Amino acid sequence: MRLNMKGFVKHLTVAGVVALGLTSQVVLADDEELSKVYHVYVDGEHVGIVDNKDIVEDYIVETISDHQDENDFTYTVNEEINFVTETVFSSEADNQEVLDHLEEELTVAVEAEALTIGDEVVGYFAEKDLAEQVIQEYKEKFVSEDVLEKIDNDSERESEPLSVGESHIIDVSLTEEVSIEDKKISEDEILTVEEGVTLLEKGTLENKKHVVDDGDVLGSIASEYDLSLDELLELNPDLTEDSLIKIGDELNVTAYEPFVEVVVTEEKLDEEEIAYETEVEESEDMYKGEEEVKQEGENGTVEKHYQIKKVNGNTVDTEVLDENVTKEPTNKVIVKGTKVVSSRGTGDFHWPAVGGYISSHQGERWGSFHKGIDIAGVSDRSILAADNGKVTSAGWDDGGYGNKVVIDHNNGYRTIYAHLSSIDVSSGQTVEKGQKIGVMGDTGFSTGIHLHFEVYKDGSLENPADYY
Repeated sequence: MRLNMKGFVKHLTVAGVVALGLTSQVVLADDEELSKVYHVYVDGEHVGIVDNKDIVEDYIVETISDHQDENDFTYTVNEEINFVTETVFSSEADNQEVLDHLEEELTVAVEAEALTIGDEVVGYFAEKDLAEQVIQEYKEKFVSEDVLEKIDNDSERESEPLSVGESHIIDVSLTEEVSIEDKKISEDEILTVEEGVTLLEKGTLENKKHVVDDGDVLGSIASEYDLSLDELLELNPDLTEDSLIKIGDELNVTAYEPFVEVVVTEEKLDEEEIAYETEVEESEDMYKGEEEVKQEGENGTVEKHYQIKKVNGNTVDTEVLDENVTKEPTNKVIVKGTKVVSSRGTGDFHWPAVGGYISSHQGERWGSFHKGIDIAGVSDRSILAADNGKVTSAGWDDGGYGNKVVIDHNNGYRTIYAHLSSIDVSSGQTVEKGQKIGVMGDTGFSTGIHLHFEVYKDGSLENPADYY
């Protein structure tokens, strides 16, 4: 325990040498003596006269000492005590009367430091160091102690070079001005550092508006702001529990707003990809709808120097200070065909295979009628469209043809290609005379690798051999 007498003296204003016109000039007789008395004022009000200031000062010290034994605060009195000295012939001092007044009027307070943020006192602390510690620990909620110390001591921090992926905090500040000043308060108003930090984190209640969003109901809105339903309804007297609310409605709510927020400014160097672009070239040598990749794309890289501002841990602004391209991207190049094929055939058929010969003609065969011709002995198994046209079907045929393609030449002719091992076209596609539509195979009812080819004119079966 300590008794801070210097503190007492600091707060006890003594004007003992001020005359205030209370003394008069007199002519003294040889046998008369003058004496001094002290007028005592409490907060400017005269409470009596004492013949010795020490009587008042000792009383105040004793009053403070009674509290000083209770804890480690520095005590004083709330009231301002002043003395005015008067020289008199006969003393009218009444020490006990003054002490009785002091006992009735004086109140004991604690010398404290008021932590003020903006124009609002947040709390009172026993010492200035404790108030400063509250601010320090509040900042440490968002920045480490080492970083704060480095910022305070390193004036050259902004010139430090950054490596890719590295970041430096260059400034930590508060959104409001902070001041600390002496105050006298009741001891029950004194906060600990922990209580002060909690108070700064929580903030103060302020009236706000909530705009109703999709899915909001009265109960969920109340919970969002830590209100009971009754409290929410009290803030909104036009509403009842059964009221319907709609999107865009505004409701009165209360929410905690921080007294002050911590602003952290950070610089960061990142390497990011530059996405390649896609270029398109046109080619008359390719059919419309066809495309091929001429050049694969490759992303580039760029180093970006960012300045990032965070308020209470939330990023509120990101600015690019500088950027340096370290690798240029390579664009992807796609070639798209522009060649338009007429879906109407010429009437002059192209041989539907690459070389080969007719291994089986149209006509009676093995007790049934063979509708087309079979082609075998080719140098390349590619199957080619006999003429321009539109594919009306391309796929598996359950009637024994296996993989089959049918082309309508839109001039009365229709051709069929059967037993393919694979198909390169799809239904609805326009094909050109001589275009590859599949690969010769042995699917369906087949005795070997060959192409079964049929021709129809105006719906009637024709002999394909008549066209070659």
